[in-house]
Amino acid sequence: MIQDLFSPSVQHALDIVGIFVFAISGALLAVRKNFDVFGIVVLAEVTALGGGIFRDVVIGAVPPAAFVDLGYFITPLFAAALVFFLHPEVERTQLAVNVFDAAGLGLFCVTGTTKAYDYGLGLTASAALGLATAVGGGVLRDIIANEVPSLVRWDRDLYAVPAIVGSAMVACCINYDMLNAYTSGLAVITTFVLRLLALRFHWRAPRAWHRRSTAVDVEAAEDVS
Repeated sequence: MIQDLFSPSVQHALDIVGIFVFAISGALLAVRKNFDVFGIVVLAEVTALGGGIFRDVVIGAVPPAAFVDLGYFITPLFAAALVFFLHPEVERTQLAVNVFDAAGLGLFCVTGTTKAYDYGLGLTASAALGLATAVGGGVLRDIIANEVPSLVRWDRDLYAVPAIVGSAMVACCINYDMLNAYTSGLAVITTFVLRLLALRFHWRAPRAWHRRSTAVDVEAAEDVS
């Protein structure tokens, strides 16, 4: 399983990095929404830990890891403090944040899938929970911030699709008894690269054929203004 890819200490460090970067994205949205310090902390915690908590509750891994390992819970607080005091500087490093966010997406969709399977779920359900682990926090973040979740917005670069690919790769490897350190790493890297390519080339999912929607193209509207 994924534990074979890294030593426990390295795996824990990668989890912390992923949690930190996801927390940064939540805190930044809170600042853009003019939230107070408590709102910044809440969005940082929810974004970083929401997906993993949801997965652990569904599979019966209680209490969730976020409440067992204090490092998981405290890390978003550091991210929130960083954004609270230095948000202009953090905004200028958005490219680096996007890169680490893509890495966290790849890691979490793979670890989420394998953990769900280890707890007895089928392959399809495990892959679905792998996706939920990777994107669940972002969905909760947007809902709390009173926004349409980026996950379902057509005017956002692909986010869920790379995670779906990574989770599906893990499920297929499990099915054919091919999951090991190399195939797990390949799934992480594939998700990571797909997300970066989507950001670079603005890849987006297709909308319904012959649609007659009156929805406004947000980016076009911003360009006009």
